[in-house]
Amino acid sequence: MLVQILCVVCFTGCNIAAELSSKDTKTVVTSENEAIHLEIANYEEAVNAILSNTTKEFIGYYPIDESFLGFVASIYGTQVVEKIAENNDYSDPDLWYDLTGESIHVLWLDYCETYGLYNSDRIYRIQTASEEETVIDFSGDFSLAETVATTEYMESQPNGITDCFSSGLLEEMQSADLFMINNEFCYSNRGTPLSGKAYTFRANPEYVSYLQSLGVDFVNLANNHVWDYDEEALLDTFDILDGANIPYVGAGRNLEEAMRPIYYVANGKKIAIVAATQIEKSYNYTKQATEDSPGVLKTLDSALFVSEIEQAEKKADYVIAVVHWGTEGNASYGEDQVRLARDFIDAGADAIIGGHTHCLQGIEYKDGVPVYYSLGNYWFSVSGAMPAAYDTGLAQLRITSDGEIETYFIPCEFSYGVTSLASETNQQEKILDKLQNLSKYSTISSDGKIQEK
Repeated sequence: MLVQILCVVCFTGCNIAAELSSKDTKTVVTSENEAIHLEIANYEEAVNAILSNTTKEFIGYYPIDESFLGFVASIYGTQVVEKIAENNDYSDPDLWYDLTGESIHVLWLDYCETYGLYNSDRIYRIQTASEEETVIDFSGDFSLAETVATTEYMESQPNGITDCFSSGLLEEMQSADLFMINNEFCYSNRGTPLSGKAYTFRANPEYVSYLQSLGVDFVNLANNHVWDYDEEALLDTFDILDGANIPYVGAGRNLEEAMRPIYYVANGKKIAIVAATQIEKSYNYTKQATEDSPGVLKTLDSALFVSEIEQAEKKADYVIAVVHWGTEGNASYGEDQVRLARDFIDAGADAIIGGHTHCLQGIEYKDGVPVYYSLGNYWFSVSGAMPAAYDTGLAQLRITSDGEIETYFIPCEFSYGVTSLASETNQQEKILDKLQNLSKYSTISSDGKIQEK
C-alpha cells in the first residue's frame, strides 16, 4: 500500500504545487557560486530551483530528478523540499540529513529500492542499539586454523569458541552494532599448502559458525594467509562465508569483486568498508585478483586501493579503510605505512584500521583522521605450542548523530588460550600506557578514548 501511494506522489510532483501558498523571495547560489534571487512561490518552483542550481557534491553525484524530489516530499513533506530549495549555496550535503534524518546517500538508496532502479547488492541495513551513535569494533589477527595451539585449546573446551573469550569481552563483541575480525586463514578441506611458505593456515569449514557465536558481522580477507592452500581453498572460503551470510571484503573471484566495498546503513548514514593488503612485500605467495582470476586486493602501490576509496567516498558518508601492512614484530610503524596512510586519507578515508605485525603499534591522527597502525594478534597462534601472553585490543569507532567519529581502544590480554578484557585482568592501565608510548601524535585517556594532540 505504501509503495502505491509513493508512486502517485513521485510522478505527479507538479500537482503538489496547488497545495502551497506563495513564499518570500529567497537567495540561491548557483553551482558557479554566483548569487541569484529566486522567488520560491510553490513546490514546482522549489523543484526547479534545486535541479537548476545544485552541485554534484550536494546531491551525492546521483542523477536526481523531479521523481526523486517527489519521493522525498511524499515521505517528509513538501516543506522539506522547499527548505532544500531555500538553501543558499547548495554545497553542504548534510542539509538532507538535518531535514530528514537520512543522508543523500540513504535517501537515494531508499528511492532506488522502492522502485527497483538499481542493484543494491552488498548494502546492508542494520538496527543499532542507540539512535545517538553507531558502534563499530575491529579486531586484529584471528585464526581457527587446524593443528595450532589456540584451535586445539578451543576443541577441548565444553563450550567451544565462547570459552576462549572472557564473558565481558564476549558481551562487547556481541553487542557492538558491527564487529569485524581479520580472517587470517582459509576455510576448506581442499588445497595444498604453498611450497616454501613457513606458515600456512586452513580451517575446518564447519568452524565458520563460530564467527556467528562471537557476533562477527563481516571479515577482512585482504591478508597474506587467505591464499595459503591455493586457489581452490580461496574459492571455498568465499563459498563458506557466503553460505553463512557473513560478508567479506578485500578479496574476490576477480578484481572487480576484490575491489567492491561493503556498505552498511545505520542511523540515517551510509558507511563504506574497504580493504587491501600491502603484504607480501618481498614474496608473491598471495595472489592479487585479476580481471578473470581470484585473489586479494594489494596495495604495495596505492593506486588501485586509492581508486576504490575515491569511488566509495562518492557513494557513502564515511569510508573506513582496513589495511594489512607493516613489518612483523615491529611495534614502531614504518614510513611505508605513513606514506600509504597519507594516500588513503587524501583519497577520502575517514578512518584507517591496520593489522599484520602481530603486535600493537601506535594510534595517530592525520588531518583529523584516526589511523590505528596495527591491532596485533587478537586470538592467534602459529603452531602447536601455546604462545606466551600478549597484549591486544579492539579498535572502536563511534559515529555520532552529529556526524563525528569518536575513537577508542579497548585493551585486552591473551593468556593460555583465552582473550579477556584487560579490565578483568588488572592490565588495562599497563596496556594503555604502552600504547600511549607508541603514539606520538595522539593522547589516550584512562577510558581508552583517543584524541588528536
